[in-house]
Amino acid sequence: MTAPRPLEGIRVLEMGQLLAGPFAGCMLGYFGAEVIKIEPPGGDPLRNWRVLRDGTSLWWYSLARNKKSVTIDLQTPRGRELAKQLACQCDVLIENFKPGTMEKWGLGPDDLKALRPELIYTRVSGYGQTGPYSSKPGFASVCEAIGGLRHVNGFPDRPPVRPNLSLGDTLAGMHAVLGVLLALIARGRTGSGQAVDVAIYESVFNLMEGIVPEYDGAGVVRGPSGSTLTGIVPSNTYICADGKYVVIGANGDSLFQRLMRALGRPDMAEDPRFANNAGRVQHEKEIDDVISAWTRANESTVVLKALDDASVPGGPIYSVADMASDPHFQARELFEPVDIDGQSLKIPAILPKLSATPGATQWAGPKLGEHTDEVLETLLALDASERDALRAKQVI
Repeated sequence: MTAPRPLEGIRVLEMGQLLAGPFAGCMLGYFGAEVIKIEPPGGDPLRNWRVLRDGTSLWWYSLARNKKSVTIDLQTPRGRELAKQLACQCDVLIENFKPGTMEKWGLGPDDLKALRPELIYTRVSGYGQTGPYSSKPGFASVCEAIGGLRHVNGFPDRPPVRPNLSLGDTLAGMHAVLGVLLALIARGRTGSGQAVDVAIYESVFNLMEGIVPEYDGAGVVRGPSGSTLTGIVPSNTYICADGKYVVIGANGDSLFQRLMRALGRPDMAEDPRFANNAGRVQHEKEIDDVISAWTRANESTVVLKALDDASVPGGPIYSVADMASDPHFQARELFEPVDIDGQSLKIPAILPKLSATPGATQWAGPKLGEHTDEVLETLLALDASERDALRAKQVI
């Protein structure tokens, strides 16, 4: 018998589009929540983003997995009333509209709290619901910049760079999930819901580890350092004889000694100048020059085997093609096949792994409005004639 997933019995109403809010809904649905996604008549714009197959984004099938698609026009009063009625049947609401939008529609936290005090009202925006920037539009690119990530990313003599991902959106979605889970625990104790306020720039800021105390305590402004990590030596990216790059992180004292012996420099392993990280930081260039000379003289497979044999952390820089063919990724079951109109498509598993109550992909991203009739009939008791009337008025 399959164990129930940990969030089974929790119903989520997902309102909003594109990435941050929907990523949170994706994670909750993977671990058992029933996720009802309200889409406008034209659908979530993500349906048409990036690489398409038969007119639908391949990305959509992953991000919208396990969700029930219900089309409702929130620009109409009746559509907003339907959304309010659905929210009253749910445990969690997720929205990522510009702050003030839900209040303008009569769907804000205070509007719904009176009707459904147990509701956990989860909000994702660029800058949060309060403060002087709250009304500003905030995409991940801009929020990654103001949140501090772009300032420490890249090389000192070049413009700041971004990873080729919507990293801020994903981080905000993860923070939203964390907030939902904490609020569910609190509701179990108090019986009351609450608002969860997630800002993209704050989700990025939450990753900035020691930069605040370093600045406040010592006036240090950490900046970009290329492929190294400031104050940690050696930790860098090195090119090998076959033109491939490897990452080596031997920044522990014993790790450094093992690395030096593995590459044929036992004298450096015993050199008191390099006995601790503070000394290695002072001689970073000398150390990196020795490691670089070694990697340039050997193919990446030779370098990586030597590192493995010496129990020194090191690895290749993978593309998605490399990951798809790697036996460890396969053994960890990180790719899940779904059926799309008779064609198989691999999408990533959602993590973390749970031993007793794991998550699962039950179906790929649905067709637009695929579950409108089911949800409106089941939750709101609207019969076929009532739904036909709503369709005639283009409300659904």
